[in-house]
Amino acid sequence: MSAFRQMALVTAMGLSTLPERPGRASVIVIGIAGVVGVLVSMLTLGASVSESMRAAGRSDRAIVLRNSAEKEHESAIFTAEAQAIADAPGVARTRDGKPAASAELLATVNLPRKLDDVPSGVMVRGMSGSAATVRGEIRVVGGRMFAPGLRELIVGRVLREQFTGLDVGSRVTLPGGEWTVVGTYETGDMWESMLLTDAKTLMSAYHRNVFSSVTVLLESPAVFDRFKAALTSDPTLSVKVMRESEYYSKGSELSGAVIILSYLIGAIMAAGALFGALNTMYSSVSARSLEIATLRAIGFPGSSVVVSVLVESMLLAMLGGLIGALISWAVLSGGTFSLGSPGGSAVAVELHVAPPLVGIGLAWALVMGLLGGVLPAVRAARLPVATALRAS
Repeated sequence: MSAFRQMALVTAMGLSTLPERPGRASVIVIGIAGVVGVLVSMLTLGASVSESMRAAGRSDRAIVLRNSAEKEHESAIFTAEAQAIADAPGVARTRDGKPAASAELLATVNLPRKLDDVPSGVMVRGMSGSAATVRGEIRVVGGRMFAPGLRELIVGRVLREQFTGLDVGSRVTLPGGEWTVVGTYETGDMWESMLLTDAKTLMSAYHRNVFSSVTVLLESPAVFDRFKAALTSDPTLSVKVMRESEYYSKGSELSGAVIILSYLIGAIMAAGALFGALNTMYSSVSARSLEIATLRAIGFPGSSVVVSVLVESMLLAMLGGLIGALISWAVLSGGTFSLGSPGGSAVAVELHVAPPLVGIGLAWALVMGLLGGVLPAVRAARLPVATALRAS
């Protein structure tokens, strides 16, 4: 009989006894299902945040901040500076010949989350100028667009799903009084985490006289260097110019932190699951000692026993991994989640459990199954036949 056939036969015999050991087998399956479920869920959160941020940035748009600022909420752009930025070379024009530029203001308001009714910061963005041309991806899908000069807001679809009191017709209390939600919009990126309104009206309500940033639509991505050089060489301006895609990619440290935390928590949980797998497989080897000794006595080599134990351990681990990934997909896919950002406001994102993340979870399961089975497998192969028969 060939070595491969011997391994297959011993493995099949071992697997056939699994129904007789449901308790031991379930320890591995449940433990690894928990590890994979948590790992895939947290990786999904980090990847969804990162993807949402990357989707928000375009290479044919540029964002201008104060030179000392890294983020919009740290920046201050005066009205005269905003006009100079809009008039810079390389800025596209609207149909009526105006610069495609939007001077914008960021503010926050605390609103209760649907999940736990706990207030959390929500970003309010005031837009001005030719914002509709600059950000053509904004699609009003319910109600209407806000009117300049009025205390009106439109709410991102994902934000409305996460927070209470944001349906069309609802009132939101901001400094100076109540504002009316008049519409719902979609963009397909992190911008669905915001409330949008008129910048000058928002500045009046918050008693501010400066914008946070200016975003412009360029004639083409190729003119960015010319646009940047014109602004940074102007002695009357002290500004930082970035492609919008570059700016939002820098904001992905939030998702990076989530991903690092995911692997850290996964490693801690995996250590616990690994000990469980080791104990379970040692118990399984002990329960099969007579069977293993008999096979060794009639001529089956130790390598066949090693393969049998490893295959059993890895199959149980894979089953646990599949269950954990399935639970993660069922709970998260298509859902939304909000978390705090460095700017003090919530970033709400739509979650998608991507196949590569499931693959990572299953790879972890297989590694845990391999590590959990290798020592018991070696012990089973080295168990003296006579000793095993006497103990049985």
